[in-house]
Amino acid sequence: MPTFRYKARDKFSRAVSGQISAQDSNDVAKKLSESGYVPVSIEAASVFSAQKIIERFNRVSLEEVNAFTRQLYALFKAGLPLLAILQAIAAQTKNKCLRNAISEIASDVRGGSKFSDALKKHDRIFDALYVSLIAAAEASGTMAEILARLNNLIDQEIDTRQRVKSATRYPLIAFFVLCMGFTIIVTFVIPRFAVVYSQFNAILPLPTRILITISVLVNKYWYIALLVIGGAIFGFTRFINTIKGRAFWDNFKLKIPIFGPLVTMLLMSRFSRITAMLMKSGVPILEVLDLSSRTSGNVIIARAIQNIRESVNQGKGVSEPMKLSGLFPPIVVQMVAAGEQTGNVDELLLSVADYYDLEAGYRIKNLSTYIEPILIFVLALMVLLMALAIFLPMWNLINLFKPG
Repeated sequence: MPTFRYKARDKFSRAVSGQISAQDSNDVAKKLSESGYVPVSIEAASVFSAQKIIERFNRVSLEEVNAFTRQLYALFKAGLPLLAILQAIAAQTKNKCLRNAISEIASDVRGGSKFSDALKKHDRIFDALYVSLIAAAEASGTMAEILARLNNLIDQEIDTRQRVKSATRYPLIAFFVLCMGFTIIVTFVIPRFAVVYSQFNAILPLPTRILITISVLVNKYWYIALLVIGGAIFGFTRFINTIKGRAFWDNFKLKIPIFGPLVTMLLMSRFSRITAMLMKSGVPILEVLDLSSRTSGNVIIARAIQNIRESVNQGKGVSEPMKLSGLFPPIVVQMVAAGEQTGNVDELLLSVADYYDLEAGYRIKNLSTYIEPILIFVLALMVLLMALAIFLPMWNLINLFKPG
Protein backbone atom coordinates (compact mmCIF):
# COMPACT_ATOMS: atom_id res chain seq x y z
CA MET A 1 0.00 0.00 0.00
CA PRO A 2 1.51 3.40 -0.99
CA THR A 3 2.40 6.05 1.56
CA PHE A 4 1.22 9.66 1.39
CA ARG A 5 2.39 12.81 3.14
CA TYR A 6 -0.32 15.16 4.33
CA LYS A 7 -0.89 18.51 5.98
CA ALA A 8 -4.17 19.14 7.75
CA ARG A 9 -5.97 21.20 10.40
CA ASP A 10 -7.63 19.83 13.51
CA LYS A 11 -10.90 21.11 15.01
CA PHE A 12 -8.95 23.90 16.74
CA SER A 13 -7.35 24.93 13.40
CA ARG A 14 -3.94 23.72 14.57
CA ALA A 15 -1.63 22.48 11.82
CA VAL A 16 -0.75 18.80 11.82
CA SER A 17 1.33 16.78 9.37
CA GLY A 18 2.58 13.26 8.88
CA GLN A 19 2.42 10.16 6.73
CA ILE A 20 -0.36 7.64 6.18
CA SER A 21 -0.75 4.48 4.14
CA ALA A 22 -3.79 4.40 1.84
CA GLN A 23 -5.01 3.26 -1.58
CA ASP A 24 -4.96 6.78 -3.09
CA SER A 25 -5.24 10.46 -2.15
CA ASN A 26 -9.05 10.24 -1.90
CA ASP A 27 -8.66 7.42 0.60
CA VAL A 28 -6.25 9.61 2.60
CA ALA A 29 -8.73 12.49 2.62
CA LYS A 30 -11.48 10.13 3.78
CA LYS A 31 -9.37 8.75 6.65
CA LEU A 32 -8.38 12.24 7.75
CA SER A 33 -11.97 13.45 7.70
CA GLU A 34 -13.10 10.43 9.72
CA SER A 35 -10.45 11.34 12.32
CA GLY A 36 -11.72 14.91 12.55
CA TYR A 37 -9.06 16.61 10.40
CA VAL A 38 -9.49 18.96 7.44
CA PRO A 39 -6.95 18.06 4.68
CA VAL A 40 -4.82 20.93 3.39
CA SER A 41 -2.42 19.08 1.09
CA ILE A 42 -1.84 15.42 0.18
CA GLU A 43 1.09 14.12 -1.86
CA ALA A 44 2.76 10.78 -2.47
CA ALA A 45 5.77 10.21 -0.20
CA SER A 46 8.98 9.63 -2.12
CA VAL A 47 10.69 6.39 -1.10
CA PHE A 48 14.14 7.92 -1.64
CA SER A 49 13.43 11.38 -0.25
CA ALA A 50 16.26 13.53 1.03
CA GLN A 51 14.70 13.40 4.49
CA LYS A 52 14.87 9.60 4.50
CA ILE A 53 18.53 9.68 3.46
CA ILE A 54 19.35 12.15 6.25
CA GLU A 55 17.41 10.10 8.80
CA ARG A 56 19.51 7.04 8.00
CA PHE A 57 22.51 8.88 9.43
CA ASN A 58 20.62 10.12 12.49
CA ARG A 59 20.65 7.85 15.49
CA VAL A 60 18.18 7.33 18.28
CA SER A 61 19.94 6.25 21.45
CA LEU A 62 18.73 3.50 23.74
CA GLU A 63 18.23 6.14 26.44
CA GLU A 64 15.81 8.01 24.17
CA VAL A 65 13.89 4.82 23.37
CA ASN A 66 13.71 4.18 27.11
CA ALA A 67 12.38 7.70 27.74
CA PHE A 68 9.72 7.12 25.07
CA THR A 69 8.74 3.81 26.70
CA ARG A 70 8.64 5.37 30.16
CA GLN A 71 6.36 8.16 28.94
CA LEU A 72 4.12 5.63 27.18
CA TYR A 73 3.82 3.64 30.39
CA ALA A 74 3.01 6.67 32.55
CA LEU A 75 0.35 8.02 30.18
CA PHE A 76 -1.19 4.59 29.54
CA LYS A 77 -1.43 4.04 33.28
CA ALA A 78 -3.18 7.41 33.56
CA GLY A 79 -5.85 6.15 31.12
CA LEU A 80 -5.14 8.39 28.10
CA PRO A 81 -5.94 7.11 24.58
CA LEU A 82 -3.02 5.94 22.46
CA LEU A 83 -3.30 8.63 19.78
CA ALA A 84 -3.32 11.45 22.33
CA ILE A 85 -0.32 9.85 24.07
CA LEU A 86 1.71 9.67 20.85
CA GLN A 87 0.89 13.27 19.91
CA ALA A 88 1.87 14.50 23.38
CA ILE A 89 5.17 12.58 23.36
CA ALA A 90 6.00 13.74 19.80
CA ALA A 91 5.43 17.37 20.80
CA GLN A 92 8.09 17.23 23.56
CA THR A 93 10.65 14.93 21.88
CA LYS A 94 13.86 16.78 21.04
CA ASN A 95 15.47 14.20 18.74
CA LYS A 96 14.11 15.06 15.28
CA CYS A 97 14.49 11.51 13.98
CA LEU A 98 12.52 10.04 16.88
CA ARG A 99 9.96 12.86 16.74
CA ASN A 100 9.31 12.18 13.04
CA ALA A 101 9.04 8.45 13.73
CA ILE A 102 6.49 9.01 16.53
CA SER A 103 4.49 11.37 14.29
CA GLU A 104 4.41 8.75 11.52
CA ILE A 105 3.39 6.08 14.04
CA ALA A 106 0.57 8.37 15.24
CA SER A 107 -0.53 8.89 11.64
CA ASP A 108 -0.60 5.14 11.00
CA VAL A 109 -2.59 4.55 14.20
CA ARG A 110 -4.98 7.32 13.18
CA GLY A 111 -5.36 5.57 9.83
CA GLY A 112 -6.41 2.34 11.49
CA SER A 113 -3.11 0.48 11.85
CA LYS A 114 -2.20 -1.49 14.94
CA PHE A 115 0.37 0.13 17.21
CA SER A 116 2.74 -2.83 16.77
CA ASP A 117 2.42 -2.68 12.96
CA ALA A 118 3.18 1.05 13.02
CA LEU A 119 6.26 0.42 15.20
CA LYS A 120 7.47 -2.33 12.86
CA LYS A 121 8.01 0.22 10.07
CA HIS A 122 10.72 1.86 12.19
CA ASP A 123 12.90 -1.17 12.85
CA ARG A 124 16.03 0.99 13.11
CA ILE A 125 14.55 2.41 16.35
CA PHE A 126 12.28 -0.35 17.67
CA ASP A 127 13.71 -3.87 17.34
CA ALA A 128 11.81 -7.13 16.86
CA LEU A 129 11.65 -7.78 20.61
CA TYR A 130 10.06 -4.39 21.27
CA VAL A 131 7.47 -4.85 18.50
CA SER A 132 6.62 -8.41 19.58
CA LEU A 133 6.04 -7.38 23.19
CA ILE A 134 3.77 -4.54 22.08
CA ALA A 135 1.87 -7.01 19.86
CA ALA A 136 1.51 -9.36 22.85
CA ALA A 137 0.26 -6.43 24.94
CA GLU A 138 -2.34 -5.56 22.29
CA ALA A 139 -3.54 -9.18 22.19
CA SER A 140 -3.73 -9.59 25.97
CA GLY A 141 -4.87 -6.08 26.92
CA THR A 142 -1.96 -5.63 29.34
CA MET A 143 -0.20 -2.71 27.66
CA ALA A 144 0.78 -0.87 30.87
CA GLU A 145 2.19 -4.03 32.47
CA ILE A 146 4.26 -5.00 29.43
CA LEU A 147 5.50 -1.43 28.95
CA ALA A 148 6.74 -1.57 32.56
CA ARG A 149 8.61 -4.81 31.78
CA LEU A 150 10.07 -3.27 28.62
CA ASN A 151 11.20 -0.26 30.61
CA ASN A 152 12.92 -2.50 33.17
CA LEU A 153 14.61 -4.51 30.42
CA ILE A 154 15.95 -1.40 28.69
CA ASP A 155 17.05 0.04 32.05
CA GLN A 156 19.03 -3.15 32.66
CA GLU A 157 20.66 -2.92 29.21
CA ILE A 158 21.61 0.74 29.71
CA ASP A 159 23.02 0.05 33.17
CA THR A 160 25.18 -2.80 31.85
CA ARG A 161 26.52 -0.66 28.99
CA GLN A 162 27.36 2.19 31.33
CA ARG A 163 29.18 -0.10 33.76
CA VAL A 164 31.25 -1.62 30.95
CA LYS A 165 32.10 1.84 29.59
CA SER A 166 33.06 3.04 33.07
CA ALA A 167 35.28 0.00 33.69
CA THR A 168 37.09 0.28 30.34
CA ARG A 169 37.46 4.08 30.31
CA TYR A 170 40.75 4.18 32.24
CA PRO A 171 42.45 1.37 30.26
CA LEU A 172 41.39 2.97 26.96
CA ILE A 173 42.68 6.41 28.00
CA ALA A 174 45.95 4.89 29.22
CA PHE A 175 46.39 2.96 25.97
CA PHE A 176 45.60 6.07 23.89
CA VAL A 177 48.15 8.18 25.81
CA LEU A 178 50.69 5.37 25.41
CA CYS A 179 50.20 5.30 21.64
CA MET A 180 50.41 9.11 21.43
CA GLY A 181 53.67 9.15 23.38
CA PHE A 182 55.16 6.43 21.19
CA THR A 183 54.09 8.31 18.03
CA ILE A 184 55.65 11.58 19.23
CA ILE A 185 58.96 9.86 20.06
CA VAL A 186 59.06 8.04 16.74
CA THR A 187 58.10 11.17 14.78
CA PHE A 188 60.28 13.82 16.44
CA VAL A 189 62.91 12.24 18.70
CA ILE A 190 64.19 9.22 16.78
CA PRO A 191 64.92 11.17 13.52
CA ARG A 192 67.33 13.46 15.43
CA PHE A 193 69.21 10.49 16.86
CA ALA A 194 69.23 8.87 13.41
CA VAL A 195 71.01 11.93 11.98
CA VAL A 196 73.66 11.73 14.70
CA TYR A 197 74.19 7.97 14.33
CA SER A 198 74.44 8.18 10.52
CA GLN A 199 77.68 10.20 10.85
CA PHE A 200 79.50 7.17 12.23
CA ASN A 201 80.37 3.99 10.41
CA ALA A 202 79.07 1.77 13.18
CA ILE A 203 76.55 -1.04 13.08
CA LEU A 204 73.46 0.06 14.99
CA PRO A 205 71.82 -2.31 17.46
CA LEU A 206 68.63 -4.11 16.40
CA PRO A 207 66.24 -2.04 18.62
CA THR A 208 67.63 1.17 17.11
CA ARG A 209 67.22 -0.14 13.56
CA ILE A 210 63.64 -1.15 14.35
CA LEU A 211 62.72 2.30 15.69
CA ILE A 212 64.48 4.09 12.82
CA THR A 213 62.56 1.93 10.32
CA ILE A 214 59.29 2.74 12.08
CA SER A 215 60.23 6.43 12.10
CA VAL A 216 60.94 6.42 8.35
CA LEU A 217 57.63 4.69 7.65
CA VAL A 218 55.72 7.16 9.81
CA ASN A 219 57.41 10.30 8.44
CA LYS A 220 57.82 9.44 4.74
CA TYR A 221 55.20 6.82 4.04
CA TRP A 222 52.43 7.77 6.46
CA TYR A 223 49.82 7.78 3.69
CA ILE A 224 50.67 4.16 2.88
CA ALA A 225 50.31 3.28 6.56
CA LEU A 226 46.90 5.00 6.63
CA LEU A 227 45.84 3.10 3.52
CA VAL A 228 46.99 -0.20 5.03
CA ILE A 229 45.19 0.51 8.32
CA GLY A 230 42.06 1.68 6.49
CA GLY A 231 42.16 -1.36 4.21
CA ALA A 232 42.60 -3.67 7.19
CA ILE A 233 39.61 -2.11 8.98
CA PHE A 234 37.49 -2.26 5.81
CA GLY A 235 38.50 -5.87 5.13
CA PHE A 236 37.82 -6.90 8.73
CA THR A 237 34.41 -5.20 8.65
CA ARG A 238 33.51 -6.98 5.40
CA PHE A 239 34.76 -10.28 6.81
CA ILE A 240 32.71 -10.16 10.01
CA ASN A 241 29.63 -9.28 7.97
CA THR A 242 29.86 -12.64 6.19
CA ILE A 243 28.30 -15.77 7.69
CA LYS A 244 31.65 -17.46 8.39
CA GLY A 245 33.26 -14.22 9.53
CA ARG A 246 30.48 -13.39 11.98
CA ALA A 247 30.60 -16.93 13.42
CA PHE A 248 34.40 -16.70 13.81
CA TRP A 249 34.23 -13.27 15.47
CA ASP A 250 31.38 -14.17 17.84
CA ASN A 251 33.13 -17.39 18.83
CA PHE A 252 36.35 -15.44 19.42
CA LYS A 253 34.49 -13.02 21.74
CA LEU A 254 33.33 -15.99 23.81
CA LYS A 255 36.82 -17.52 24.05
CA ILE A 256 39.05 -14.45 24.56
CA PRO A 257 40.66 -14.29 28.03
CA ILE A 258 39.23 -11.82 30.60
CA PHE A 259 36.46 -10.57 28.28
CA GLY A 260 35.16 -13.98 27.12
CA PRO A 261 33.63 -15.05 30.46
CA LEU A 262 32.13 -11.58 30.91
CA VAL A 263 30.55 -11.64 27.42
CA THR A 264 29.16 -15.13 28.14
CA MET A 265 27.61 -13.95 31.42
CA LEU A 266 26.02 -10.90 29.79
CA LEU A 267 24.61 -13.02 26.95
CA MET A 268 23.25 -15.62 29.36
CA SER A 269 21.63 -12.87 31.45
CA ARG A 270 20.08 -11.30 28.34
CA PHE A 271 18.79 -14.66 27.05
CA SER A 272 17.30 -15.61 30.42
CA ARG A 273 15.66 -12.26 31.06
CA ILE A 274 14.20 -11.86 27.56
CA THR A 275 12.90 -15.44 27.50
CA ALA A 276 11.30 -15.08 30.94
CA MET A 277 9.72 -11.74 30.08
CA LEU A 278 8.28 -13.03 26.79
CA MET A 279 6.87 -16.12 28.50
CA LYS A 280 5.29 -13.98 31.25
CA SER A 281 3.74 -11.80 28.54
CA GLY A 282 1.97 -14.77 27.00
CA VAL A 283 4.06 -15.10 23.84
CA PRO A 284 4.04 -18.72 22.46
CA ILE A 285 7.19 -20.69 23.30
CA LEU A 286 8.27 -21.16 19.67
CA GLU A 287 8.01 -17.43 19.05
CA VAL A 288 9.80 -16.78 22.35
CA LEU A 289 12.78 -18.88 21.26
CA ASP A 290 12.76 -17.35 17.79
CA LEU A 291 12.86 -13.82 19.24
CA SER A 292 15.49 -14.80 21.82
CA SER A 293 17.62 -16.13 18.98
CA ARG A 294 17.28 -13.00 16.85
CA THR A 295 18.00 -10.66 19.76
CA SER A 296 20.80 -12.69 21.38
CA GLY A 297 23.54 -10.55 19.85
CA ASN A 298 25.77 -13.55 19.13
CA VAL A 299 25.55 -15.97 16.18
CA ILE A 300 26.87 -18.93 18.19
CA ILE A 301 24.28 -18.46 20.93
CA ALA A 302 21.58 -17.82 18.30
CA ARG A 303 22.31 -21.15 16.58
CA ALA A 304 22.07 -22.97 19.90
CA ILE A 305 18.70 -21.32 20.63
CA GLN A 306 17.44 -22.27 17.15
CA ASN A 307 18.41 -25.90 17.88
CA ILE A 308 16.40 -25.67 21.11
CA ARG A 309 13.46 -24.29 19.11
CA GLU A 310 13.61 -27.22 16.69
CA SER A 311 13.67 -29.62 19.66
CA VAL A 312 10.60 -27.96 21.20
CA ASN A 313 8.85 -27.99 17.82
CA GLN A 314 9.38 -31.78 17.74
CA GLY A 315 7.71 -32.12 21.14
CA LYS A 316 10.90 -32.48 23.17
CA GLY A 317 12.05 -30.45 26.17
CA VAL A 318 14.22 -27.34 26.41
CA SER A 319 16.88 -28.38 28.91
CA GLU A 320 18.32 -31.38 27.02
CA PRO A 321 19.34 -29.48 23.81
CA MET A 322 20.70 -26.70 26.03
CA LYS A 323 22.95 -29.25 27.73
CA LEU A 324 24.06 -30.80 24.42
CA SER A 325 25.04 -27.41 22.95
CA GLY A 326 27.83 -27.03 25.53
CA LEU A 327 27.26 -23.24 25.56
CA PHE A 328 24.87 -22.96 28.47
CA PRO A 329 26.45 -23.35 31.92
CA PRO A 330 25.17 -26.21 34.12
CA ILE A 331 23.34 -23.80 36.44
CA VAL A 332 21.16 -22.56 33.57
CA VAL A 333 20.44 -26.09 32.32
CA GLN A 334 19.56 -27.35 35.81
CA MET A 335 17.24 -24.45 36.60
CA VAL A 336 15.46 -24.78 33.23
CA ALA A 337 15.06 -28.53 33.83
CA ALA A 338 13.61 -27.82 37.28
CA GLY A 339 11.31 -25.20 35.76
CA GLU A 340 10.03 -27.70 33.19
CA GLN A 341 9.09 -30.09 35.97
CA THR A 342 7.37 -27.47 38.12
CA GLY A 343 5.96 -25.30 35.32
CA ASN A 344 7.83 -22.20 36.57
CA VAL A 345 10.42 -21.81 33.81
CA ASP A 346 9.89 -18.04 33.59
CA GLU A 347 10.43 -17.47 37.33
CA LEU A 348 13.57 -19.62 37.42
CA LEU A 349 14.97 -17.90 34.33
CA LEU A 350 14.54 -14.55 36.06
CA SER A 351 16.53 -15.96 38.98
CA VAL A 352 19.22 -17.08 36.52
CA ALA A 353 19.29 -13.58 34.98
CA ASP A 354 19.65 -11.97 38.42
CA TYR A 355 22.48 -14.37 39.29
CA TYR A 356 24.39 -13.55 36.11
CA ASP A 357 23.79 -9.85 36.56
CA LEU A 358 25.45 -10.04 39.98
CA GLU A 359 28.37 -12.09 38.63
CA ALA A 360 28.79 -9.81 35.60
CA GLY A 361 28.64 -6.75 37.87
CA TYR A 362 31.44 -8.15 40.00
CA ARG A 363 33.59 -8.86 36.93
CA ILE A 364 32.91 -5.45 35.42
CA LYS A 365 33.83 -3.80 38.72
CA ASN A 366 37.19 -5.59 38.68
CA LEU A 367 37.75 -5.33 34.93
CA SER A 368 40.35 -2.57 35.21
CA THR A 369 42.19 -4.70 37.79
CA TYR A 370 42.47 -7.52 35.23
CA ILE A 371 43.57 -5.18 32.43
CA GLU A 372 46.15 -3.15 34.39
CA PRO A 373 48.85 -5.90 34.40
CA ILE A 374 48.54 -6.22 30.61
CA LEU A 375 48.88 -2.44 30.16
CA ILE A 376 51.89 -2.34 32.49
CA PHE A 377 53.53 -5.19 30.57
CA VAL A 378 52.95 -3.45 27.20
CA LEU A 379 54.22 -0.15 28.63
CA ALA A 380 57.33 -1.85 30.00
CA LEU A 381 58.07 -3.45 26.62
CA MET A 382 57.69 -0.13 24.78
CA VAL A 383 59.85 1.74 27.31
CA LEU A 384 62.49 -1.00 27.16
CA LEU A 385 62.55 -0.91 23.35
CA MET A 386 62.92 2.88 23.28
CA ALA A 387 65.56 2.89 26.01
CA LEU A 388 67.64 0.21 24.28
CA ALA A 389 67.21 1.92 20.90
CA ILE A 390 68.47 5.26 22.25
CA PHE A 391 71.13 4.26 24.76
CA LEU A 392 72.78 1.19 23.20
CA PRO A 393 74.27 3.22 20.29
CA MET A 394 75.52 5.81 22.80
CA TRP A 395 77.36 3.15 24.75
CA ASN A 396 78.83 1.78 21.52
CA LEU A 397 80.00 5.27 20.51
CA ILE A 398 81.55 5.85 23.93
CA ASN A 399 83.47 2.59 23.61
CA LEU A 400 84.50 3.58 20.10
CA PHE A 401 86.06 6.87 21.28
CA LYS A 402 87.72 5.44 24.38
CA PRO A 403 91.53 5.66 24.28
CA GLY A 404 93.06 2.28 23.49
